[in-house]
Amino acid sequence: MRCPFCRHSDCKVIDSREVEEGTATRRRRACAACGKRFTTVEEAVLAVVKRSGVTEPFSRDKVVSGVRRACQGRSVDEDALQQLAHRVEEAVRAGGTAEIPSNEVGLAILGPLKELDEVAYLRFASVYRSFTSIEDFEREIADLRVAAAGEAADPRDRADRRETSPSG
Repeated sequence: MRCPFCRHSDCKVIDSREVEEGTATRRRRACAACGKRFTTVEEAVLAVVKRSGVTEPFSRDKVVSGVRRACQGRSVDEDALQQLAHRVEEAVRAGGTAEIPSNEVGLAILGPLKELDEVAYLRFASVYRSFTSIEDFEREIADLRVAAAGEAADPRDRADRRETSPSG
């Protein structure tokens, strides 16, 4: 790291802290030559590799805009979209790689989107799972129904219903 004041190349790190929810590191540095102090912020850049081979930085805004299209006409608020984008970024960064294919970003969106809105999930899944027929939609809807029935059959749910039922 070069000193921004004297351009000397030997600078010592005095203090390091995580900032922005752990996505960046703030370092306080001192120049060995002139003694002046300065701060740097280091951020790990997550790159998305598109189908064409072009690489671009990961963007929460792009996630939000894609999901917003799938949610068009649905009652999904902006805060929910921002939270979904945050969850997707955390999941993608947890993979530990500096570059991720764009289709993996799309697949990372599916889980949180299914929890948010099932209709928007189906719209989005039809693109990222390359649905080619109505049977693909029917299969996905059947899977959603099975998952919903499984959640309703959860013993904890039944216990909650007994505690809150007017007859019990």
